[in-house]
Amino acid sequence: MIRRSTRLSVATRSLCLALSLAFAQGSPLAQSEGRDFVIRDIRVEGAQRTDVGTVFGYLPLRVGDHYDPGKGIAAIRALYASGLFKDVRLEADGDVLVVVIEERPAIAAIELVGMKEFDKDTVKKSLKDVGLAEARIYDRSLLDRAEQELKRQYLSRGRYGVKVKTTVSPLERNRVNISISVDEGEVARIRVIRFTGNHAFSDSTLRDQMELSTPGWLTWYTGHDKYARQKLQADEETLRSFYLARGYLDFNIESTQVSISPDKKDIQITINILEGERYRVSGIKLAGELLGLDAELSKLIDVKPGEVYNGERVNAIAKAVTDRLSVLGYAFANANPVPDANKEKREVAFTILVDPGRRAYVRHVNISGNTRTRDEVIRREIRQFESGWFDSEKVKLSRDRIDRLGFFEKVEVETPAVPGSHDQVDLNVTVKERPTGTIQAGLGYSSTEHLVISAAYTQQNVLGTGHAIGVQLNTSSATRTIALSHADPYVTIDGISRSEEIFRRDSNLAKLGLATVDIGTTGGTLRWGVPFTEFDTIFFGLGVEATDITLTGSSPFRYIDYVNRFGSSAGALLATMGWSRDSRDNILTPNRGRFQRAFLEVGTPALDLQYYKLTYQFQQFAPLTNKITVAFNGQTGYGGGYSGKDFPLFKNFYVGGIGSVRGFEAGSLGPRDANGDPLGGVKELNASVEALATLPGADRSLRGLVFLDTGDVWGSGEAVRFGQLRLAAGAGIAWISPIGPLKLSLAQPFRHQPGDRIQRFQFQIGTGF
Repeated sequence: MIRRSTRLSVATRSLCLALSLAFAQGSPLAQSEGRDFVIRDIRVEGAQRTDVGTVFGYLPLRVGDHYDPGKGIAAIRALYASGLFKDVRLEADGDVLVVVIEERPAIAAIELVGMKEFDKDTVKKSLKDVGLAEARIYDRSLLDRAEQELKRQYLSRGRYGVKVKTTVSPLERNRVNISISVDEGEVARIRVIRFTGNHAFSDSTLRDQMELSTPGWLTWYTGHDKYARQKLQADEETLRSFYLARGYLDFNIESTQVSISPDKKDIQITINILEGERYRVSGIKLAGELLGLDAELSKLIDVKPGEVYNGERVNAIAKAVTDRLSVLGYAFANANPVPDANKEKREVAFTILVDPGRRAYVRHVNISGNTRTRDEVIRREIRQFESGWFDSEKVKLSRDRIDRLGFFEKVEVETPAVPGSHDQVDLNVTVKERPTGTIQAGLGYSSTEHLVISAAYTQQNVLGTGHAIGVQLNTSSATRTIALSHADPYVTIDGISRSEEIFRRDSNLAKLGLATVDIGTTGGTLRWGVPFTEFDTIFFGLGVEATDITLTGSSPFRYIDYVNRFGSSAGALLATMGWSRDSRDNILTPNRGRFQRAFLEVGTPALDLQYYKLTYQFQQFAPLTNKITVAFNGQTGYGGGYSGKDFPLFKNFYVGGIGSVRGFEAGSLGPRDANGDPLGGVKELNASVEALATLPGADRSLRGLVFLDTGDVWGSGEAVRFGQLRLAAGAGIAWISPIGPLKLSLAQPFRHQPGDRIQRFQFQIGTGF
């Protein structure tokens, strides 16, 4: 029997190539390894986990083939290339080819120790994507590359002291455990940020433009003193925009040096800049294909000759031109400002080259991400139709309408070009569902109602249909409410809505600090809404209410007099009518847009109460920056009786506290009785201005705010006196939490009257269990 053996080491791929060439050339070495023969059979030895059929699948030799050393080398290379084997050997037992393999170990488990900077599940998924995962074949080279990449990611986060150690532990049945142990070390903190070459602006002014900073009293929370390469690159672009917006056309960052202390804990940043000269604009003109819109597009140029060059304003003109063309269907329009600088005069002229491209229409509207909401609920809000000319305003309106549904955490709209077409785009709408249904039992505390016990079931998107239902139970020492409601936003395909509600509400005015009276109201309402523009809706409806007033021996005279004149029980058949206009980009956390609402409630002559109550609310939101929004809210109201009936006391307006004028007790402003209890009023006026800023590391659902509030109420027969308006200012936090809204404010009244009930700190919070 002739026994031959050919080996190929894992780490010597170059040797494999050399041997292959040697065999191909018929070298003496190759000839001495054995003889040629015809393979009568093939036998596999050493397979434990690997199926024999898998070995045959990679082996390029078959029974009946003619074997020679060259084919043997090729077979070994093919088996090694599979990545399954640590060692491969070919032997001959007569005319039987014996394939002897030694399998690579399999990974039994991967353990990440000491990792806090990154999510472990995300890291394991990334390792799996490159081939390192449980039940996969262990490859040391992959582990080494993963270790280096992990270090690189830590360094990009400013953790220069990171230590990564990998341990491979053999187990029975040819398996291994992999442990990746990380000592993250401390984040390197920025101790110095300095500039060279700056003459027009001081170091402190430039540092104020940057997100990165040296340690301060809030950096423990913001983390702005922690160095990261991506943040520095973003700050460099911010500095560039800062200079270009102030006329420095030739501004350039020539170099940036980042040095780290020997203990790898402190960072020094030096930014070397070239300011250049300050330029003024000598003129701006449009050129290119203007589609006969020369006069209309020229009106978009709002920069006059002689003004200091501002890169942001010039780019805004170019964007306004493309936006106008995109409304007309030119989805691929481009407007490029080309400067022509006169360095001697320090002037720059711009020619905005306009290329509208082809007019495009929308091929398909594609919706994705709606795992629960039905397609039709989203599609009925889309105003950009398939096969219609592309219109950027309709695309934006569609996005805003979908976002205003309140069903989604995020709404993204993209308009990619259709491959292979020059005049088609697709409208891709991607949404991320948010929980719209809650079953809640909770305890809460309010600064006015104290302990609050609540239980509720609400679903704003029943079975993905857009219908809303609610069951609410709310009880505290001051108020109790039981309510059932349902709303259908699309009773018809035209968007006519209908809502129904039945309720029971009880109020102990004494515990609200208003009067020693108990008022209970049972009723129901039915309302319809009819949209007549994209933003305007009119409402009308009917309602029935039955109100009971329970007096005590210390009840105020006004309630005693009212009961004596009209009785302790009263019924009302209510007719309601209203109008609203809503152009906000988001209902819960608006950043821009306007909301207006006028509402009239009339107690008809059909039952006891005959009155009217008119309210008007106005809200305006405008972004100052990407993270700061200015908001204005104003509300006024007026009520009265008719046919000889007085306006019901329990319908009075009340002002004070969160929601109107912070810094004063809830509902405490306005006229008072002889006991000092608030009477409320039939005339109301309050207004608020807020600046809201998203807190660092949070989204729009968590914002800090500063505010200025003013307002008051007046009784029947009193004249509205603006000099009596209370005034307060302060700061607070607004959070749309998973269990409900949290509001907190700290206010200082600046204008108040003797006897006003001051309450500087106010909050409302709920905790579910």
